[in-house]
Amino acid sequence: MTIRVLIVDDQHLVRAGLRMLCQTDDGLAVVGEAATGTDAVRLTEQLTPDVILMDLRMPGMDGIRATAAILANRPSARVLALTTFDDDDHLYPALAAGACGFLVKDASPTDLLHGIHRAAAGDHPFSPDILRRVVDSALAARTVAPPRAPVAPEGLTTRESEVLALVAEGLANADIADRLHLGITTVKTHITNLMAKTGSTNRVQLAVLGVRGR
Repeated sequence: MTIRVLIVDDQHLVRAGLRMLCQTDDGLAVVGEAATGTDAVRLTEQLTPDVILMDLRMPGMDGIRATAAILANRPSARVLALTTFDDDDHLYPALAAGACGFLVKDASPTDLLHGIHRAAAGDHPFSPDILRRVVDSALAARTVAPPRAPVAPEGLTTRESEVLALVAEGLANADIADRLHLGITTVKTHITNLMAKTGSTNRVQLAVLGVRGR
């Protein structure tokens, strides 16, 4: 199944580079490009992309407001935020708006393509450095805390604790499966159980708990 991609960035050269990169992957099809948040919202309705590559800094309606507007109309859409390494101010607002992950713009082509596939599959791709900074900031400010207190270590099985630790390292489900020699379905089951046991609602909250438990 081909993944339909919408590219949103106010810089023409960035859009062109992302389009050319996506064209190297037979599993991706760029269905449109937008230079503003307003156009991104409009084109999402017209083109129904599976994944929206969203720049966060744009004049007018920025990527954060565009993300919120897109997901209000199409909750099933997957918005993958593209950010620069020093753009910490936009990370939490974009997460709150519903972005499914964050990738830095200077990530390797392989990581960018892998991130698009992960987002389309329902995963939450984060560049490892970005995830660590989100987690560290959450621990300092307590702004991304689970709705109830973290469970005691004895509340988790040994395998669940291992999975949680790897989530805190920013590993994708497939990477966790490889590391622990498990099937990817088994990893997904463990993550679902971790969500239920800890009261977490997303992967970032699980990562915060994993770092706290170290």
